[in-house]
Amino acid sequence: MTNKSRSGISRRTFIQLGTAAAAIASLPLSRGLRAETAAAPSSAAADKAGVWKPAACWHNCGGRCLNKALVVGGVVERQKTDDTHTDSADAPQQRGCLRGRSQRKQVFGLDRIRYPMKRKNWAPGGGDKSLRGRDQWVRISWDEALDIVASETKRIKEKYGNESIWLTGGSGANYFNVYANYGGYTSDWGTTSWGAWLYTSPYLGVHDGWYKFGANDRIDLRKSQLVVLWGANPAWSSPGSPSYNYLQARKAGARFICIDPSYTATSELLDAQWVPINPGTDHALALGIMYALLEEDEPTTNPLIDWDFLNRCCVGFDKDHMPAGANPDDNFKDYLLGTFTREPKTPEWASEICGVSPEDIRSLARQIGGTERVAMLTGWAPARIHDGEGWVHAFSTLGFMTGHMGRPGRMTGVSCHYAAGNGGPRLVNGGGTGLPSFPNPIKTSINHNEINRVLKEGVCRQRGAGDKRIDVQMMFHTFNATMQTRANITEGIALLREKVEFIVSPTYVLHTSAKYSDVVLPVTTEWEREGTILNPSNREVLIVAVNIVQPLYEAKSDQWVAKEIGKRLGLDVDKIFPISEKQQFFNTLQGANVIDEDGKTKVPLLTITEQDLAEWGVSGRAQQGKITLKAFLEKGSYQIMRKEGDNYGYIAYEDFVRDPEGHPRETGSGKFEIYCPALTKASKEFNWSEVPPIPAYTPKAKGYEASFADWKGKVKSKYPFQVYNPHYLRRSHSTLDNVPWLREAWPSPVYLNKSDAVRLGIKHGETVLITSASGKTLRPAWVTETLKPGVVALPHGSWFELDEKNGVDLAGADNAITEQVATGLGTSGWNTVLCNVEKWHGEALIADVARPQRIIFGEEQ
Repeated sequence: MTNKSRSGISRRTFIQLGTAAAAIASLPLSRGLRAETAAAPSSAAADKAGVWKPAACWHNCGGRCLNKALVVGGVVERQKTDDTHTDSADAPQQRGCLRGRSQRKQVFGLDRIRYPMKRKNWAPGGGDKSLRGRDQWVRISWDEALDIVASETKRIKEKYGNESIWLTGGSGANYFNVYANYGGYTSDWGTTSWGAWLYTSPYLGVHDGWYKFGANDRIDLRKSQLVVLWGANPAWSSPGSPSYNYLQARKAGARFICIDPSYTATSELLDAQWVPINPGTDHALALGIMYALLEEDEPTTNPLIDWDFLNRCCVGFDKDHMPAGANPDDNFKDYLLGTFTREPKTPEWASEICGVSPEDIRSLARQIGGTERVAMLTGWAPARIHDGEGWVHAFSTLGFMTGHMGRPGRMTGVSCHYAAGNGGPRLVNGGGTGLPSFPNPIKTSINHNEINRVLKEGVCRQRGAGDKRIDVQMMFHTFNATMQTRANITEGIALLREKVEFIVSPTYVLHTSAKYSDVVLPVTTEWEREGTILNPSNREVLIVAVNIVQPLYEAKSDQWVAKEIGKRLGLDVDKIFPISEKQQFFNTLQGANVIDEDGKTKVPLLTITEQDLAEWGVSGRAQQGKITLKAFLEKGSYQIMRKEGDNYGYIAYEDFVRDPEGHPRETGSGKFEIYCPALTKASKEFNWSEVPPIPAYTPKAKGYEASFADWKGKVKSKYPFQVYNPHYLRRSHSTLDNVPWLREAWPSPVYLNKSDAVRLGIKHGETVLITSASGKTLRPAWVTETLKPGVVALPHGSWFELDEKNGVDLAGADNAITEQVATGLGTSGWNTVLCNVEKWHGEALIADVARPQRIIFGEEQ
């Protein structure tokens, strides 16, 4: 490598610069670092004084809050969050969290990929594949990098066919459209975030579109007398407004119950009753509660069950309400009572599995069934388990039994991500880009639980068709982190060092997928692009971001990269990308709409003039809206101001509950299905594990029962601890894990109950070795009494860092120890993992904040 990079600054000098901002300031402006305003160049006076510009906080945390950057002389000097209006309970500010506030340390980080690179020992066909992840990187030109990608695509297609080309993830439309026009590609599918809710809920009739699974809006939440947060910790997993929404419900008089393996920050904030539970056993607890409801219900003196709701709105609860053709004896009530199985699902039965005492289970039944207005809200986490479909069915059925659905202050469903604490359809939306979409002609798709099976055996399951042979020889990592965020990283990396002839990653940092690639292509962040609408954010706000800086170093947009690959593949890229990226951004603005004050009519959001069109130099039309284009781009958001009694309220399933015949659900019966034969049929088409038509309990693969070598005698197995993966404020999934500020603020330990730590001789802060059937990882122990004994909490998303000498991950990556187990409808079981915990006696673990960032400089050829 030469002493100086092409930017004119030496490697040593660059590293010695104290902050990323200083590094950016020292680079020549000819490298394209001067920021321009969205509509017109800034004045000299504005450059000197600085201008606040809305800057994307684009990661998948669910917050999508307002983020602004102060640009002075082309350099970002400060950031701030929402101060566009006075904060109030009805109109809360869209405030960002520590992750958004550290964004400039990501965009201008020293770990940015500066130029295209290839592995030193790569050659067409793979070269020395065993060196992936530990090879040296060689700097190459964009032309060489793009030629390599195109030539390897052509070679592999000709030799193995299009099915051998796997485009990973689901967020890289630019690349997907190019490869769809080149004969197609193998895709992948799964339930990374949603768990069993994604595919189970439509069969039951409790799905109203993406992220709408039964929760009312935030104003209606204040009418609830009791809020049960079941496996949901919005203070960590949904930063922004959700916790504030729940706090308003508490101020309005609601009591809170949190059912969770840990006493969470949300529990503390809301002064909630904490019900500790074994991970992945929520299904058993729900059955125990429903048995207690049947046991104690007295329709006249102590009504706990809403029989009118069950009879009008549901099928399958008892023998008198089974669908035509079904065996009446297969009804749920008789299953619950053990009429034919001789195993009633009593609180005592449930307690043995979930760890909640029978007395507490009965108390929960009385509180949920005996309170008039209850919001039963769950996160996705309890459904991110193997065989999780039964939990979704059981939780929904508990809502059916108590009738807490479709009425003011009464709801049962999912409340998380951007809809946490505020359910309902969006009130303000961005428009489309105007780009065409091209279907993939190849239908082969890999379930996330079979990724390693494909690489190892060349086989994966296709719905209704059984196992199919597939020879993956090229992996194109689109905008995703597949090798980091899917289970069993350790085995996956070992397989990549044996299999697959070519791997490429467009990326702006060397995340895990990129680290084990053959070629990396530097792409821009959202701050370096034309602009974007952050859709979705919560239902009442639309947030926009503009260009903050021009592309850093040699970074190009993903769309530019996709077009250049397409040209080299001989495609008509003007057909795939007929309009510019600037025009695409403008189209999202032109097409933005908002629900008018009548709560029904969609009207244009933005006022756009002929002068705007001329200044932008784009095609469009003049229109009248709620806010001018210029004001929207300066302010960074448009927010609907809410108040009690307005026309924007939402009550899930309200029309159906009022009139089931006139507003049927999209199920075979037109009602909520407690008995759901379609669910069983779907599971048989995959033939992994069969899902019963009623929410009958099945022990979960790698679940609580499996932590005992002898379940009846309670003899502990080789892996006696249960692991679950809380979302953690240092990261959004795995994004931002390399940011020094966040590493310092949130050290990412493993949480361990004090009684377990004492028994194992582990002190607070000591390094522990966590071992599962699939891998090993090291973490400092955080000893606490706010976690259920027998459970460890390993935060989600740390960048995998393999110690090649002993095969141990040094970073605490949760997916170093998770396993790929295909069950039911293909749900991934992130929270059904078993492990052992012991004191580490090897070389001292370096704290994350002291561990060097993953900074890569490629050698010159």
